[in-house]
Amino acid sequence: MTTPTIAILEPGYAAYDTETAVLGAAGARIVTVGEDVDAVLALGDLNPRAILVRERTIGQAELTACPDLKVVVRYGVGTDNIDLEAARARQIYVANVPDYGAENEVSDHALALYLAVQRRVASRDAEVRAGHWGLGQASPIPSREDAVLGLIGCGRIGLVTLTKFRAFGFQRVLVHDPFMSPDAARAAGVELTDMDSLCATADVISLHAPLTPDTHHILNADRLARVKPTSIVINVSRGGLVDETALATALQDGRLFGAGIDVFEVEPIRPDNPLLGAPNTLLSDHNAWYSERSVALLQRKAAQEIARVLSGQQPVNWVNRWPLDP
Repeated sequence: MTTPTIAILEPGYAAYDTETAVLGAAGARIVTVGEDVDAVLALGDLNPRAILVRERTIGQAELTACPDLKVVVRYGVGTDNIDLEAARARQIYVANVPDYGAENEVSDHALALYLAVQRRVASRDAEVRAGHWGLGQASPIPSREDAVLGLIGCGRIGLVTLTKFRAFGFQRVLVHDPFMSPDAARAAGVELTDMDSLCATADVISLHAPLTPDTHHILNADRLARVKPTSIVINVSRGGLVDETALATALQDGRLFGAGIDVFEVEPIRPDNPLLGAPNTLLSDHNAWYSERSVALLQRKAAQEIARVLSGQQPVNWVNRWPLDP
C-alpha cells in the first residue's frame, strides 16, 4: 500500500514534530511546500492525500492538482482562503480548528491594543526615547467612564473579550451577531442591535466575526461615518471585515480616535497599505492567537483531523458538509 503524503503549505511554525508524530503513527509522511514555491506544481508532483494550510489560497487549481486528495485542514478558524464549494463538489473534506484554546490569547490582544491606543502608549514611548517630556498632555485622551463596547460577532472569543472589557468599566455591551439568539444575549448580559446603531453608539468597536461574502467590509466608509470621533476600532479577526482605506481616511481626518489592527486584507501587509501612515494606530502581524500553548494545541488538533480521515472517519470540525448516504 502506498504511503499517504501530507502536504504542509507555507510552513511557518518553529517545528512540525507534533504533526510528524501524529501522522507518522497513521502511516503517513509529511512534506513541506515553501511559500516561494508554485503550490499547484508542487501539489501536482506530490499528489497528497491531505493538505495542512494557514493563509495560502486553496482554490480550484490547487484541488485539481491533487487527484487523491481527501481532506484540507486549516490551521485556525477561518476558511475563507479555501474554495469550499469546489472541495464539496469532489467530496474533499475541509476542516478547521476552532477549539485550540486561543480565546484568552486573542481577547488579551484585543484588550492590549485598546489600552495601548487609548493611552497613546506608542507615541509616548517614542517621545521619551527622543528626549521629550510632558508632551503627552498636549494630545487628547478621552475619558472612558461609562463607556460602551460594541462587538461585531460574539462567539467564543467575543464572549471572553467582553468579560475582560467589563473589568475596565465597559458595563454596557452592544452586539451585532445574526447567529446570537435573544436567550444567549440575555445570558451574556448584552444588547443585540443593528450595525448602524452599534457604530453610532459604541466607544470601542471590536470585531470577532468570520469573513464571508456577507461580512466582507462590514465596517465600511458609510458605517465609519457614523462612528464617534472619540471611538476606537479593534480588529483581531479577519482583515477583510474592514475597508482599510476607509478606516485610514477616517483616522487621518480625525473622525476616529485610533485603531488597533492585527489582521489585514493582504498578508503580509503591503508597504503601500494606508494604515501604515494612520495616526494613533497600532499594528501587529496577525499574532493575536499566538502563545506556545495555543500553537502546540493547534498543530496537534489539525494533525488529528487528518488522522481521522486517513482512518476512514469524518473530521470533527467538518466545514463544507454535504448530505451523507443513508
